[in-house]
Amino acid sequence: MRLKSTKNSAPSGVTAGSSHSGSAVAHETELLRRIARADRAALTELYHAYHRRLARFLVRLTRRYDVAEEIINDTFWVVWCKAGEFRGDSQPSTWIMGIAYHKARNALRSSERLLLSKSLDTFDPLLTTEGPQRAEELRDWLGHAMVQLPVEQRLAVLLCYELGLSCEEIAGIMGCPTNTVKTRLFHARAKLQRILRESGGLEAASPKTDAARRNGRKGSS
Repeated sequence: MRLKSTKNSAPSGVTAGSSHSGSAVAHETELLRRIARADRAALTELYHAYHRRLARFLVRLTRRYDVAEEIINDTFWVVWCKAGEFRGDSQPSTWIMGIAYHKARNALRSSERLLLSKSLDTFDPLLTTEGPQRAEELRDWLGHAMVQLPVEQRLAVLLCYELGLSCEEIAGIMGCPTNTVKTRLFHARAKLQRILRESGGLEAASPKTDAARRNGRKGSS
């Protein structure tokens, strides 16, 4: 089964980094019950509600829209087949994102074509540059550094900074304790900073470095 996205489809209460309202959770739970009864219309509605959110995460991760679409379709094939197994122990969003997470993780581990060449187009916590040229330079450095992170740390970083999810939400998606997520993020940030420092990425994008360069040019003129 392959579903197609619609550009104008609006998520039904599904927004990155925000919790579902009770009514949205109830509605999505009902959709899963209908899907378990082989209701294709319910599957289509749920797919359109989540497509934009999943695509944003997966395109950032894979840098390939076609690969992201493949993972999304694989995710909803699992939803179609296993909707009857959803027992409401977590929110539907956590269950669906968890399926997508495992699909993405397995894809990253099994195929070199899914490795990041560039990533984190908007990684604002580290953007301390002056001007768009320096910001673009730092994004390039970050892309190269992200590739060197273990898969679990890379996914945790994207779930946190790309989708804006809390550590508790990420823990539910990853199926691990919240402290494990915090540890992965801590080590990921430390590794990114170390890799950038060793490669010259942080220095190249530092405003202080820019000022020193300008002062050096003035002194030599």
